[in-house]
Amino acid sequence: MALPVRVGGHPPASMLRKFLDNSASGGLVLMAAAALALLVANSPLAPTYFGALGAYLGSLSVLHWINDALMAVFFLLVGLEIKREVLDGQLSTWGRRILPGAAALGGMVVPALIFAAFNWHDPATLRGWAIPSATDIAFALGVLALLGSRVPTSLKIFLTALAIIDDLGAVAIIAVFYTGDLSLLNLGLALALVVVLVAMNRLGVTRLLPYLLLGSMLWYFVLRSGVHATIAGVALAFTIPLHATPGRLDDAVGSPLHRLEHGLHNWVAFLIIPIFGFANAGVSFAGVTYDLLTDHLTLGVAFGLLFGKLVGVFGTAALAIRFGWADLPMGAGKLQLLGVSLLCGIGFTMSLFIGMLAFANAPVLQDEVKIGILGGSLLAGLLGWLVLRFAPRDVPAPRARADT
Repeated sequence: MALPVRVGGHPPASMLRKFLDNSASGGLVLMAAAALALLVANSPLAPTYFGALGAYLGSLSVLHWINDALMAVFFLLVGLEIKREVLDGQLSTWGRRILPGAAALGGMVVPALIFAAFNWHDPATLRGWAIPSATDIAFALGVLALLGSRVPTSLKIFLTALAIIDDLGAVAIIAVFYTGDLSLLNLGLALALVVVLVAMNRLGVTRLLPYLLLGSMLWYFVLRSGVHATIAGVALAFTIPLHATPGRLDDAVGSPLHRLEHGLHNWVAFLIIPIFGFANAGVSFAGVTYDLLTDHLTLGVAFGLLFGKLVGVFGTAALAIRFGWADLPMGAGKLQLLGVSLLCGIGFTMSLFIGMLAFANAPVLQDEVKIGILGGSLLAGLLGWLVLRFAPRDVPAPRARADT
């Protein structure tokens, strides 16, 4: 199905196709990085691997530089994509937001409830309730890439929109629930910089360099404030102008937001996220026991991802369609929607990130989280692929629905 070409200064549909293609390729690279991490962590190179991640460069360890600094760039890209899609893309009208929005909400709430059901009696592990609430868009699109034309483009767009809303929810969760002791001085300085960045936007500053320089300062103050440093990336993204640069007619080329987004995308997809995956997916199976595999934390994460995402995403999407609030994605059937709902259970990147925040000083609990994420994501990805692989492709298109 060909996507409609957008007019009136908006980015053409080919940009969305390029985003989907790049994200899918990045997902395959991420899979390879995660597999390599597991291989190294269970080889004679394991002491070198874990020792290198724990080595200090300045005031932070290598792992902290990856999770606090490199991932701030990832969150910058996430923020840019959220802003673009809400103001100028697939989430720009309420009609387009209803189906992915309902599915994303259900896909965050139900997994958290399942996790809580397994861990309600243990306050130490209940802190990780948000771990299975996130969807890894790169991994999920990587699986879709393996299916080629069997999956309608409309489903890929639905999954992308859902994951963007999901990411917004994850950012809010991190900011509210995984913030440490606050330094009011540094937080005040960070807020002052945000005010300056917003003022620059309002005054029509369209050069990216001033935003990036102030953004670097913003990251430093947020890091010292007690709020997780990656939130600085999202805050910076929301201040980047979306309007075209004066003298440039093509908004897709001239907009500071679009230029930064496209400049960052390949770096994030093919370098930053694979480095994060390689640094965080490594878990040694030497000490893995039956008790660890069946521990309430491990099962809460795995079942939350596998069954929570399936019930939450598919259930709320089906209800929205049943009550006439939204239509199925064009050319897709309910069985294909079920397959994509299973793929939403791949929670690798953001789930690992939240897990590291929830149990920052508990390596044993981190290992249980990693095993739960790897197991739940693997099963969700495999089952989703099987459903989509054998689901019928020729489905009558639903009636056209006007945006509201």
